[in-house]
Order: sequence, then C-alpha cells, then structure tokens
Amino acid sequence: QVQLVESGGGLVQPGGSLRLSCAASGFTFRRSAMSWYRQTPGKERELVAKIISGGGTTNYADSVKGRFTISRDDFKKTVYLQMNSLKVEDTAVYYCNAVSPSLGTVYHYWGQGTQVTVSS
Repeated sequence: QVQLVESGGGLVQPGGSLRLSCAASGFTFRRSAMSWYRQTPGKERELVAKIISGGGTTNYADSVKGRFTISRDDFKKTVYLQMNSLKVEDTAVYYCNAVSPSLGTVYHYWGQGTQVTVSS
C-alpha cells in the first residue's frame, strides 16, 4: 500500500523557519521524482519544489527561491522541505507528491497534506 505521510507543519511567525518531512512507503522511492506542492482556499495547487531521483537536480517556484530547500534521503525514503524566512503568503496546506515509474507506467501519489500557517 502506497503511503506518503507529511509532518512538520504548524504555526510560525513571519521570518521563522519550519522543516516539513514526507515519509514514503509502498513504491520504489529512489527511482521517483519527489515534489512539494501547496494550496490555499480557492486557488489551484502550485508546485513549490521538486527533486529528481538521485537528488542531482532541484527546481523551485520563483516565490520560494533562496528561502526553501528540498532534499531527500533515499535510505530513509523521506523527502524534506526546509523553509526559512517564511512570509504570510507562504500560508497554505503543503502536499507531498511522488512521480514513480514502474513497468512502463508512471504513477502519481499524493500525501494528505500538512497545514503551514505564517502569522504574527
């Protein structure tokens, strides 16, 4: 059974930091591209950061470049999002996503989301 379990969300003041974690199971993590998305009410889910298999390439939304860092630990089957210098506009539900190839088919998996609230 595929599972993506996010943790680390919460309430933080502007300028603060949080570290999100996403623990994966049930698919071949090391071959999968992993991403973090976020969504606020009434808006489409947007890509925040992506890291490909092997961890050599990362991509970020312009709005988080220089503040957020995505990383992965293939041994622990976990992807992280370190968020620094948080802004009120970073408030959203953050979702972990996996794009996993298997036997010629590409599967997309989502976690349940974790709330991040940036407020004074």
